[in-house]
Amino acid sequence: MSQTEQLQSLAARVGERLLARKLLLAAAESCTGGWVAQAITSAAGSSAWFDCGFVTYSNEAKQRLLEVPASLLEVGGPGAVSEETVVAMSAGAIANSRANLAVAISGVAGPEGGSKEKPVGTIWIAWQWEQRRLARKFRFSGGRTAIREAAVLAALEGLLALLD
Repeated sequence: MSQTEQLQSLAARVGERLLARKLLLAAAESCTGGWVAQAITSAAGSSAWFDCGFVTYSNEAKQRLLEVPASLLEVGGPGAVSEETVVAMSAGAIANSRANLAVAISGVAGPEGGSKEKPVGTIWIAWQWEQRRLARKFRFSGGRTAIREAAVLAALEGLLALLD
């Protein structure tokens, strides 16, 4: 199965579970640039269970559109690539949409931009449904496209796990 087919299959399975529970999903993305939303909307009928996607690449957009506290993004704070920020992004996606479930992604896709603490391939993903919040740190390898694609796959797999 190709990566594209795998993404489509995962998105369809997420949709089936959301539809069965009458839930709406929102996505808040940074380093994936809307790829999660693209994968989800490739599934026929996704308008019944996908509300919207936020592509908040800049820190200012994270604050303005998702209400991420500035203190998280300031020098000395945890930064954009952190558990605290993706949790705030997922909460902001729910608060600023009709969705009751959200996934959020922020990371360093490369090829530049990494640091000793957050090397290229460091991705944080958060999932939130009602009072259930889960955030996980990943370290993916490969080039920019491979890292971003792995993050999208992990986001969809995490949604399935949360809904099961």
